[in-house]
Amino acid sequence: MKTYDIIIIGTGQATATILPELLNMKLKIAVVESDKVGGSCVNWGCTPTKTLIASARAAHMARRGSDFGIDVTVITVDFGKIMKRINDIRLPASDGLKSWLKKVTDFYPGEASFLDEHTLKVGPDTLHGKKIIIHTGTRSRKPKISGIDTVSWLDNKGILSLEKLPEHLLVIGGSYIGLEFAQAFRRLGSRVTVLEKGERIASKEDSDISQIADELLKAEGIDFHVNTEILGLEKTNEGVRVDYIEAGKKDSLSAAHVLIAIGRVPNTDMLNLKAAGVDVDKGGFINVNEVGQTSVPHIYALGDVNGRGAFTHTSVNDGQVFLDHLKGGERKIRDRIKIYSMFIDPPLARVGMSEQEAGSLGEKVLMATKKMDTISRAREKDEKSGIIKVIVEEESKLILGATVFGVGGDEVIGILALAMQAGLPYTRLQETVLPHPTVAELVPWVFADLKPLDRTL
Repeated sequence: MKTYDIIIIGTGQATATILPELLNMKLKIAVVESDKVGGSCVNWGCTPTKTLIASARAAHMARRGSDFGIDVTVITVDFGKIMKRINDIRLPASDGLKSWLKKVTDFYPGEASFLDEHTLKVGPDTLHGKKIIIHTGTRSRKPKISGIDTVSWLDNKGILSLEKLPEHLLVIGGSYIGLEFAQAFRRLGSRVTVLEKGERIASKEDSDISQIADELLKAEGIDFHVNTEILGLEKTNEGVRVDYIEAGKKDSLSAAHVLIAIGRVPNTDMLNLKAAGVDVDKGGFINVNEVGQTSVPHIYALGDVNGRGAFTHTSVNDGQVFLDHLKGGERKIRDRIKIYSMFIDPPLARVGMSEQEAGSLGEKVLMATKKMDTISRAREKDEKSGIIKVIVEEESKLILGATVFGVGGDEVIGILALAMQAGLPYTRLQETVLPHPTVAELVPWVFADLKPLDRTL
């Protein structure tokens, strides 16, 4: 049996965050990985999907050439080249990280399983760790749908292995992953249909934000069916048929490919956590405290597997909190402010509270909005869809939340996040000079229109 100061299970973004500092501390480290090194972000998430979205945007803008006085007579999409570009970016990133891990740690490919609270079994090897970090992430949830085991269906991994552009892509799930892929493949030339269980797409957002997304994506030719119940999947000569109920009426759709994007489940089922005494919630996510410790103090769970965040940036932050805790600091997971972007085009970015969430507060709350088509930069780029929404607490003048849905929103949201993290009143933003012409320069001016929040919504 080999003994280590720290064993890290999984190679997602928290691993890359903490490992350099752990190595500087001259600790003996073992790293275990059962799949591609780099985790979801490098292999099936951020890196490849945003590369795909960039190609889809290029095709979209080429079709819009005449809007800018440029005639593009022939537009063709070479899906093979698009996929090659994706692989040329993600594969070297994964391979490079793997090579580095092999040099600086004891690297074990394979599934890790706990034998007790300090001991892991990885293939033929038995490892003892003074501290153990679980960073195994999540995977697409396989729904309980009749016939699902009889058909070929795609998740976020499988869709990035396609070699041919789907003629018709059916997407089950109208949230972040489903909508990003839906728009990208529509722009590349696929017919796209989205089936959503809820009353509206992007249902975690305010209703007006969902409505803008709905109108924008419908204008690009995506078909939506909401309030649907999936009855079953059946294999056909062409691919897959989806049977469903919409508004009380049974119907069906057929396509060569079906993407299922209806949530994630934690990769904890193979770890034998019971042997280590590590507690999980009813969904299988590992319960942790504010520094990532599990119910067993020397075992930590970082990233998506702990259920405290579902993004690369929250995994990175978990790693930063862990390092601070290791050095005796006081950073806590609860100190971070919720922030994310949905990378449809234009992007939908949010930090802090939504309008609906703020409406439940007892404090006096103010809100202001500005449509993107009133912003010079958006008009100049002819990307006028969207809205900026800011929410503040009246007495303290602190920003409670903001949504920037429009061109540059994924970058602009950082200004508001910084102000919130620093505890700055919105008036300090109003005093800040920002360069013209940008989308960001209009953010300080949005606060001039603050009005009491309508709590009847």
